[in-house]
Amino acid sequence: MATIKDIANAAGVSLATVSRVINNGPKVGDATRARIKEIMKEMGYRPNANARALVTQRNPSLGVVLAELSDPFFATLAHGIESVARKKDIQVLLSSGSIQSKTEMKAIDTLMEHRCEAMVVHSKALSDDALIEYAKEIPGFILINRYIEQIANRCVWLDNYAGGCTIAKHLLALGHKKIAIISSQYQIDDPVLRTKGVEDELAAAGITIDRNAIELATPDQEGGEQAMQNLLTKGAEFTAVVAYNDAMAAGAMSMLLDHGISVPNQVSVIGFDDVILARYCRPKLTTLKYPIEMMGIKAAELALSLASNKQTDQTDETYKYTPTIVKRESVAIAGHQ
Repeated sequence: MATIKDIANAAGVSLATVSRVINNGPKVGDATRARIKEIMKEMGYRPNANARALVTQRNPSLGVVLAELSDPFFATLAHGIESVARKKDIQVLLSSGSIQSKTEMKAIDTLMEHRCEAMVVHSKALSDDALIEYAKEIPGFILINRYIEQIANRCVWLDNYAGGCTIAKHLLALGHKKIAIISSQYQIDDPVLRTKGVEDELAAAGITIDRNAIELATPDQEGGEQAMQNLLTKGAEFTAVVAYNDAMAAGAMSMLLDHGISVPNQVSVIGFDDVILARYCRPKLTTLKYPIEMMGIKAAELALSLASNKQTDQTDETYKYTPTIVKRESVAIAGHQ
């Protein structure tokens, strides 16, 4: 791996000049600064966290990479992480990965450059191998909302498959047999596993979901509206709708009501996550509770513990969470709708 001396030699400058660039110090011209940064990038140089700490004397920080910053789900996750950092008087550095591999990688690399040895990462686009390598390099690297067997003790994750099974069991118990699914167009683990859980549980009851009754869209309210519009346009038959998340469920309910279809009197709708939106929908949304704030707290505690060597990395403990159903007003008994 390249050293600061290698960078200085390649750029034809002093070690002090390279050090100023690394630590965003003064007295370096823009052209020289840009050239040194380009050489650092070409040589794969990554500033040593401990060395920079001696220079900057900054407080320890906790890095966080989320998929989106505006989504209520990720805001809840961030709140859990921040509550731990606040109690420990630790700065939180937040970045977005946008479910794109290059963006996720850049976000993690940037946090490493800011000497984050404790990091909570929500990554859906990077490969398992890439994340395993980061876990080897970053002492307090914790992966949230994803499970990789090789670094199981670094993963805080939800059993999405079990969540799908729970939804199907609930609808079956209420007599629903014609079920539609509106899910995320991003073919990442979460929607795939939730849908598989629903389909497997229904199959065990002798029910197969009509392919015509499955729609994929963006995992937000607009996507929920569009997916429901497509289902109605195709004439799909269903008495209940399973939504990938609460935002899609809210959009779907809005579209149903726009078409004069009552929820749950004519069609039941169930979501996933139990974000604050679910409690303020009309009707209030039946959903599965995703304990994301609790998981964020656990992830932050683990990251900081590993980074400070208070916990061995050789533990066999796993951190799996299971979603539970929250019954409200958007689901009714089939035939009594």
